[in-house]
Amino acid sequence: MRAQHKPLRHFLSIEQLDQATLSHLFEITDTMIDSDMRTIKKIPLLQGTTVTSLFFEPSTRTRTSFEIAAKRLSADYLNLSIENSSASKGESILDTLYNLQAMQTDVFVIRHSVSGMVEHLSQYVAPHVHLINAGDGSHAHPTQALLDMYTIRHHKKSFPGLKVAIIGDVIHSRVAKSQIQALKLLGVQDIRAIGPTSLLPDHLDAQGVTVHHHLQEGLKDVDVVITLRLQRERFANPAVPTAEMYFRDYGLTTAALAHAKPDAIVMHPGPMNRGVEIVSEVADGPQSVILQQVTFGIATRMAVMAYLMGHNHANETNYF
Repeated sequence: MRAQHKPLRHFLSIEQLDQATLSHLFEITDTMIDSDMRTIKKIPLLQGTTVTSLFFEPSTRTRTSFEIAAKRLSADYLNLSIENSSASKGESILDTLYNLQAMQTDVFVIRHSVSGMVEHLSQYVAPHVHLINAGDGSHAHPTQALLDMYTIRHHKKSFPGLKVAIIGDVIHSRVAKSQIQALKLLGVQDIRAIGPTSLLPDHLDAQGVTVHHHLQEGLKDVDVVITLRLQRERFANPAVPTAEMYFRDYGLTTAALAHAKPDAIVMHPGPMNRGVEIVSEVADGPQSVILQQVTFGIATRMAVMAYLMGHNHANETNYF
């Protein structure tokens, strides 16, 4: 008997998912990608729904892909400019939320610098309102992890048996934390974190992650290579390496990538610092799926919004 996926009110972290729900979100994403191949990309699944984004940190890919995703589902989308809102006058985020909720917002897409903020806010919204975590501090970025797993699935088909390397600033990366949770949930046993001690959190081994301080050793025979941005805006440790030192030891070059499997895919959640985390020859090379991650991000976020609003069956999007 097929495992049952569970209803979700909010999309806060990968931890709240089970394998059946994660797999079902992949199936809905498949259908959303099929809709993108049509001449008319819009489907009326969320017509009459209002989606509001509240981004208290800068974003290009996540903010824009959520906007495109909502509009392709025929939702009304409000992208609130925080710097031009009452938040700049001292209004609390909760009051901002309450006022927009009073304007009949159904879904809030929230990014905030404070870890746990979106989950905190979820305790105060009305029962019919749904929150999506678009990144909170260094805690979680569940939709990024979801689109990353979907990208891996597209190229590798099956997760058990894969070897996955995550390179760089894991300690500050909400993406890496969500990726590790998702990989474990999908049955990946060989997950490697590669980087200097100052950029790797303690107790990764307790999460089933193998730590490597040498790039070539960590990349040996891996199927998936994920590079991370150096998040200097979150650095509190003066012992972190300079960009030059980091590139020398952990920059993903063609020579370094040669230690992975010949068909290994290269990923990066963006934004990329070329010449620091990765060279252009690799970022733009035949093994890179970085731009595909961006493309899949739209369909993945369409799937999340549809799922939260109760459209849990992939065939509901077959309108044409």
